[in-house]
Amino acid sequence: MRQGFFDKFISRLDKIEAPVASAHIAALARERGFLETLFQSIDEGILVLGDEMRLLYANHAAERLVGFSAEKVRGESLKRYLRDWGIEALLLQQVGDWQRIETREVEISYPEHRVINYYARPVEFEDRVELLLMVRDVTRERLAEENTLADERLAAVKTLVAGVAHEIGNPLNALTIHLQLLEREVRKMTDAKIRENLKELTEVASQEVTRLDGIIRRFLTALRPTQPHLVRGNIQEVVETTLKLLAPDLEQRHIALQYSSPEVIPDIYLDAQQMEQVLFNLLKNAMDAITDYGKIGLSIVADDAAVTVSVLDNGVGIPEALLGKIFDPYVTTKTKGSGLGLMVVRRIVQSHGGSISCASHEGEGTCFTIRLPRAERQVRTLEMGHGEEN
Repeated sequence: MRQGFFDKFISRLDKIEAPVASAHIAALARERGFLETLFQSIDEGILVLGDEMRLLYANHAAERLVGFSAEKVRGESLKRYLRDWGIEALLLQQVGDWQRIETREVEISYPEHRVINYYARPVEFEDRVELLLMVRDVTRERLAEENTLADERLAAVKTLVAGVAHEIGNPLNALTIHLQLLEREVRKMTDAKIRENLKELTEVASQEVTRLDGIIRRFLTALRPTQPHLVRGNIQEVVETTLKLLAPDLEQRHIALQYSSPEVIPDIYLDAQQMEQVLFNLLKNAMDAITDYGKIGLSIVADDAAVTVSVLDNGVGIPEALLGKIFDPYVTTKTKGSGLGLMVVRRIVQSHGGSISCASHEGEGTCFTIRLPRAERQVRTLEMGHGEEN
């Protein structure tokens, strides 16, 4: 219904016959209901704020994204919900200072960790100014951008390492051949003392050449991992095998392991050898992060879609500045770490169709969570109420 007609209708309401007025009011109510349904169906959040950030209007998407109930807080200030959004500064601006629509992006942790993009503009209504906010969840877009950047960095590292490996590999091969020739000549020497000394020196040199060759091979393996051979299996078997390998180290360092899992764990499709590498790496990282007599928690849980494995330690934690880069190549908190282990872990998990995340607080500990899709998704049906038929 047009605004001009509405104003004219209100101005003449006392002169309109009751049946006609009732019909027009019913039409207005229907239109209002349609507009309300329309606003509530929009995926983007819509917020209207008054002075002191009082909530005047919010649709369901805004309630979900910001984490409040409009029915409970309507008319109250949203300062505690929008504390880090920079809204208060916008409300202090004069309408004439708004040269354009303000667009901002904030990272929030409540009601869950998200990246929120919003744009704001003032709305003048009946001699007062209210603030309209359009809120959008861009977490997936930002994650996709980060993954793209990570892939680009990885591609650059691949090119670099492949070139370096080639340039170093040829001299190493030449060194290996000449050391073998030198060993033959040493064995022919008649002076036993000199022969033993030279033999020891050539052995050390051979060991160092072998070590360098191993480093290059590990780099290439990390950057060009083999595709997993996925077969149906149970992650619990892989977990128990990994724990057996690490049991002597855990016992020697008096580390308490708290392991929990349900009686029945759904099957997943996995490459047992590669998943063992993932768990071994995560558990070794946890052991390196804690002192003797520390604690490590390992748990398996399952839901209708996936099986989740978590590795938790009470160690030194990861600095906040590194937390977002922990899966990038050459990023490590260890003094002697290569910074490739977690990158390999993530690539293996992703090749299994899963995801891995890290939560950490410096000085408190770290938790890595792996989520792997079930071989068969569980479909739940709604229970029927009394009087309902199939």
